[in-house]
Amino acid sequence: MNSSIFRDGLFEGKVCLVTGGGTGIGAAVALELSLLGADVVIASRKPEHIEPAALGLSERTGREVVGEQVDIRDLESVSSLVERVLERFGRIDVLVNNGGGQFLAPAETISPRGWDAVVQTNLTGTWNMTRAVADAWMLEHGGKVVNITMLTTGAFPGMAHSVAARGGVESMSRTLALEWATRGIQVNCVAPGFVASSGLKTYPAELDILSQLQSIVPAKRLAHCREIAWAVAWLASEAGDYVTGSVLTVDGGKSLWGSWWPVPDPPDMETLEIPPEPWEQE
Repeated sequence: MNSSIFRDGLFEGKVCLVTGGGTGIGAAVALELSLLGADVVIASRKPEHIEPAALGLSERTGREVVGEQVDIRDLESVSSLVERVLERFGRIDVLVNNGGGQFLAPAETISPRGWDAVVQTNLTGTWNMTRAVADAWMLEHGGKVVNITMLTTGAFPGMAHSVAARGGVESMSRTLALEWATRGIQVNCVAPGFVASSGLKTYPAELDILSQLQSIVPAKRLAHCREIAWAVAWLASEAGDYVTGSVLTVDGGKSLWGSWWPVPDPPDMETLEIPPEPWEQE
């Protein structure tokens, strides 16, 4: 099975490490990179996510996808993961920081513990992984870092903790891109809009989020996980060699739209369904 977008063997000989690779966007990224010939390691804090994902992706692509457990908030855990990957493959060419998480909550209801947990996971966890991979390999050999963020250029009600953390990741990425430019490292972000992924299942059903999201996107649909994966693959490939410190927004026009310009729903607007993970698809 080959990629539907890129040429075969695009990442042949490359080693790619994807955090949060057990579900949703991370799994789609791992699938695309593996289809393109990379040796892929997916890492997650939860064994129940990473083990079936590694097995299923390996069966789907015909290449072994290695599953590893990591807590990106813990420096010792991160260092151990990077050591294991280097021991096995001898290099890390691409780091995709997709690991993260948040919960929907009005700002006044976010506890100090809840705030710290989201910031530590999304911002500090991304820093931990990036610094560990840079120190152990990329500062000497070069490489690509792609950070998955969110729409940070405007307000994001209900996500004060996460949008603050992801905005920090984007600022950090621009700074690292400048500091590490002469080290052969490109650091970029992909900012997805609303994505039809398994992550939507974590939001309360009574909010009826799924039926609302399509209408507030000019494209009148949610992104597919594979579309985010294609953006990551482009940045991680040679095509992205002269792109650094950038945020590639993949949102169907959501961040551009104000309510003053109506975009009516089409009469045949598709019904939104959350798809299964890649290895569960027929």
